[in-house]
Amino acid sequence: MKRYFSLTLITTAILAGCATTSITSDDVAKGYNSIQADEIAKHVKVLASDEFGGRAPSSEGEKLTLDYLTKEFTALGFEPGNGDSFFQEVPLVSLEADSDMVLNIGGKDYQNKKDMVMGSSRISAQEGIENSELVFVGYGVNAPEYNWNDYEGLDVKGKTVVMLVNDPGFATKDPNLFTGDAMTYYGRWTYKYEEASRQGAAGAIIIHETAPASYPWSVVENSWSGEQFGFVKDNNNMDRVAVEGWVTVDVAKELFTKAGLDFDTAKAEAAKGAYHVDMGDLAATVNVKNTIKKSVSYNFIATLPGSKTPDEHIIYSAHWDHLGTDKNRKGDQIYNGAHDNATGTAGMIEVAEAFTKLGKRPDRSMTFLAVTAEEQGLLGSKYYAANPVIPANKTVANINMDSLNLLGKVKDISVVGIGKSQMDELLATAAKEQGRTVSGDPKPSSGGYYRSDHFAFANMGVPAMYAGGGSEAFDEETANYRKRMSLVLRGCYHQPCDRYRDEWDLSGAVQDLQLFYKVGFDISQQTQWPTWNENSEFQRK
Repeated sequence: MKRYFSLTLITTAILAGCATTSITSDDVAKGYNSIQADEIAKHVKVLASDEFGGRAPSSEGEKLTLDYLTKEFTALGFEPGNGDSFFQEVPLVSLEADSDMVLNIGGKDYQNKKDMVMGSSRISAQEGIENSELVFVGYGVNAPEYNWNDYEGLDVKGKTVVMLVNDPGFATKDPNLFTGDAMTYYGRWTYKYEEASRQGAAGAIIIHETAPASYPWSVVENSWSGEQFGFVKDNNNMDRVAVEGWVTVDVAKELFTKAGLDFDTAKAEAAKGAYHVDMGDLAATVNVKNTIKKSVSYNFIATLPGSKTPDEHIIYSAHWDHLGTDKNRKGDQIYNGAHDNATGTAGMIEVAEAFTKLGKRPDRSMTFLAVTAEEQGLLGSKYYAANPVIPANKTVANINMDSLNLLGKVKDISVVGIGKSQMDELLATAAKEQGRTVSGDPKPSSGGYYRSDHFAFANMGVPAMYAGGGSEAFDEETANYRKRMSLVLRGCYHQPCDRYRDEWDLSGAVQDLQLFYKVGFDISQQTQWPTWNENSEFQRK
């Protein structure tokens, strides 16, 4: 059912100095109301179909995805966003560790996937550690601005560091420690391996716990096994630790006991201040045999040129990729990635179509960027940030769409990383017209602002918004549905069961996409650009 929305022409409460335009409020409403649940579903069904094979980078599923995006955006009248091409090449290398490996510590073999997951980021056929001494380094953080260094006075060359996931603020909930319950980048697994490498360690092992990681062991088991993609570098990543991986918390507790330590006590000490302790005479041995494949994947980029300042762009982003197909898995082998992130990719198409309903193009260009290899560590967006098709000083703002709301209409909209930029205020103004309010990150401990593709734009200095969903159901019927479906969605994160379901309630996704469209339109018509707030760690460079 179409829902007409009363729209003011341009938001005036936030940014001063509006430009005049012949686009009427009725024109804006046409685009707004064109965003429909059945259209979102249509795109998701295709992108998340078995035919697309889980949309792994450099696979047949990638080709099918890029062909689909090209067809859809061409039909909408969008132009290639990278010169005469819709594509940006992203050189990748895939490393697939032989699954038949064991991690030996203290004379006991720990099994791949069941007890641990190990791999190597080095572009090498074989890497390993042999009798490498274990050192517990707390959270594995070196953060001068927080006066915290778990490595202080410690030489870990040739050793394997063992560390906790997340950061100390999560453990204590102290708002004065890091950022309290909200994860910082120091809590991310990517940082922990990077810092261990900078410190000269031979190996790096993260202890998995579901609450601070924000996902169960099954996500580690599925996401860090099979093909792992990275960038092709001149040094073949030889500056990384030889072996990096995860162990279950039960394995960790066993190792601490063998070392004459108590895991819970050591964990508590690690949250009080910079901390490290040798793990007795425990040493680790594991050999990682890699199958190496170099390939090229692609970011997709399409543009609707602006009518007045076409060199200034508002960029909408979403990642098109997922985990692909695991032929070694019993039963369902395809990770269809319907929620994550066929929904975001479908939403991007819907918002793009909405801008074609205006009758006249917005003042600034509207650009849509679907990136590759997000599931492999935000590689597509990282590559774009390092090699921007549109320079940062011509990129006005970024709006990111990752895993849309499938839980029905809500009275609020959650903003991940709330308080960082004026984008929040623009969103609040648009949300008010829907009768909604802006709420904070529903799970700040998961570090969501550092886990999707807007993060690359933030690092470029571009104000980037990542929002969607909410916690306050529209009515009792929706509340009951949310309880049922949220369990399904949570259990299917990075699992083969993340597939399209007819019982999804996409009305909440429609709400959010309409807001993203309205915020992008308002920014496109404003004279001034949105800015970062003073207390944000990101600023225009």
